[in-house]
Amino acid sequence: MKKLIDNVTSKYMEAANRLLPGKRRGRIIAFVESYDDVSFWRLLLDEFENDEYYFQIMLPNHDGLTKGKKSALRSCMENHQLGKYMIACVDSDYDWLLQGTTYTSKEINENPFVIQTYAYAIENYQCWAGSLHQICVQCTLNDRRFIDYREFMEMYSKVVYPLFVWNVWFYRNKKHNEFSMQDLNMEIRLKSVDPQKPLGALIGLKDKVDRKVRWLAANYESAVPQVEELSKELTFMGVNESRTYLFLQGHHLIENVIMKLLNPICTQLRQEREAEIRRYAMHDRQYQNEISAYQHSQMTVEEALRKNTHYRDCGLYEKMREQMRNLLSVLPERGGQEQQDTEDLKSSDKHEQG
Repeated sequence: MKKLIDNVTSKYMEAANRLLPGKRRGRIIAFVESYDDVSFWRLLLDEFENDEYYFQIMLPNHDGLTKGKKSALRSCMENHQLGKYMIACVDSDYDWLLQGTTYTSKEINENPFVIQTYAYAIENYQCWAGSLHQICVQCTLNDRRFIDYREFMEMYSKVVYPLFVWNVWFYRNKKHNEFSMQDLNMEIRLKSVDPQKPLGALIGLKDKVDRKVRWLAANYESAVPQVEELSKELTFMGVNESRTYLFLQGHHLIENVIMKLLNPICTQLRQEREAEIRRYAMHDRQYQNEISAYQHSQMTVEEALRKNTHYRDCGLYEKMREQMRNLLSVLPERGGQEQQDTEDLKSSDKHEQG
């Protein structure tokens, strides 16, 4: 059975907005993939609310709790909902990189009413290298800058980039079963990171990646020129080798790279802070009180990443802003509109009833 929201389209919302008094703001509905995505997209949409319009974030699937981009898009497309007053906000996954070689990629890249992350997923923004020091501070309340996180992530990105390009080539050519994203993740994960010598973790990784690249080049020799051209195309798109991590699978990035890096560093920073508390405590009771307060003020790396909002200076985030500016540029000004226009609303009602 259809529900009321299933009959609401962008044209319906446009007509409904015209019925509002001139001083009332119009509403734009933004569909997201899951409840977990609401806070991320709210942060972006807040920047574009004004005296004319505001956004309301919703889930498109009202028959259950199904998550995911395909579910969100399918629900919108089947009911012809998307338009100036009804948009979808989704993770890009590989779809931006695939540049229309699949149906979903074509829909996301060509539909102006689908706002995408450009990075693989929301999690990649939460792992932005420029925010990792803040993550460590939140987790440990220790502001000592243990390593240069930007440098580490740039070096990691350069190490895995050649294998990443091969993986994109396989997906563009619909041969992902021969070298899947899971296969890529297994090759580029970090096993462990020594906080004293973090760059040492990249040495063994580079050897592993180089061996796999040589194997692929030997077994898919005819594809080598295509992979080289793809690398040039990706560079033109802004996917340069120093920030490959932003385009890797988000959950893999958190679990097998960032957590492996930050957990041992945060452990070291906590130990330093606890030793400082012990050193300055006047007596045992003061030490117990201070150490208890300190431990209760900490949070896990995973929790800090989930709450991270220090990624808005990331270059890819600006591409989302550009999409939003383009969307809002086609909306009419509502100031001073007193005349009620009911014809479009009646027409929309008749269409849905028919």
